[in-house]
Amino acid sequence: MPTRRSAWMTEDLDQLRELARAFFQKEAVPHQRRWAEQKHVDRDFWTKAGQLGLLCLSVPEEYGGGGGTFAHEAVLLEEQARAGDSSWGNSVHSGIVAHYLLAYGTEEQKLRWLPKLASGEHVGAIAMSEPGAGSDLQGIRTTALRDGDDYVVSGSKTFITNGGQADLVVVVVKTDPALGAAGTSLLVVETARAPGFRRGRVLDKVGLKGQDTAELFFDEVRVPSANLLGAQGQGFAQLMRQLPQERLIIAVASVAGIEAAVELTLAYVKQRTAFGRELIKFQNTRFTLAECATKARVARAFVDECVQLHLAGELDVPTAAMAKWWSTDELCEVVDRCVQLFGGYGYMTEYPIARAWADARVQKIYGGTNEIMKEIIARSL
Repeated sequence: MPTRRSAWMTEDLDQLRELARAFFQKEAVPHQRRWAEQKHVDRDFWTKAGQLGLLCLSVPEEYGGGGGTFAHEAVLLEEQARAGDSSWGNSVHSGIVAHYLLAYGTEEQKLRWLPKLASGEHVGAIAMSEPGAGSDLQGIRTTALRDGDDYVVSGSKTFITNGGQADLVVVVVKTDPALGAAGTSLLVVETARAPGFRRGRVLDKVGLKGQDTAELFFDEVRVPSANLLGAQGQGFAQLMRQLPQERLIIAVASVAGIEAAVELTLAYVKQRTAFGRELIKFQNTRFTLAECATKARVARAFVDECVQLHLAGELDVPTAAMAKWWSTDELCEVVDRCVQLFGGYGYMTEYPIARAWADARVQKIYGGTNEIMKEIIARSL
């Protein structure tokens, strides 16, 4: 399928794309089935990525990062999607956790934590969702009550990407439960130094089988007050400022997933025969793929515009919500139609299109459900 070069691409990003593509082909593709069985990537995969400079690409060099921009993160996301890998939680580690630290951390906090995230020595996670609170972040119940120089954290979190391996967890807590959103704060838990912190099971999901998604429990965990990110009570506002990038990350991966699904299906229908001729020669096949290719082009144009807006510091919350819901809806529709063209083989897990189909569905849920995205957009009209 002909692809267009995104306007935000540069020669530097072209080189990064080549490096990332080679890295995923060598270090990820051969291990995907095993990762799915063990429900997490190998721990040394993180350090290998760190050694190549693929972690925290958009974090300044003085904190150990690559000194790049969101465009660097986007290229890495695209190449991961095109390699068919859904196991590695780097989009959370580098694109989300590192940026909470960068945006709200003190200089001491940034120097303490970011270099270890950039090297892969530490794996990062962010703990928002709870058993009774997903998209409704104001409904969280995990508390962090001040006691001397510490906060005492009590509660539980679920659906936490990188939760089983995380060394550093940004936890959304209520420091003053009586104040609602105004009583929400962000607290960094260093798991090796947190008696009372427990990891629950790594969850058994429909898709994203190799991604470490876990339950976390906090049983009166004492966390130094120095681990508070920003000011107490500012957590909800901090989350709202960072969520557009999280949603753009999902949109970028979704567009790359759409393009990869169409490419996989084109290759298949050109060599698979039925009734004495290749599938591509049937009008239904051609029309279906024409529609899917058009959706891929439209999605690419919109999300590329959003990337450019974000690089200029101009991506607003409603536009990020538009990108997230629309691209994930289109991903699910396109992958489903591609599975149909594969016939029975499209339902077999050894075929990448089947894994892509199972992986796609959750994208309409995490990062804020698509129903919440539409509510955000509607309020801006």
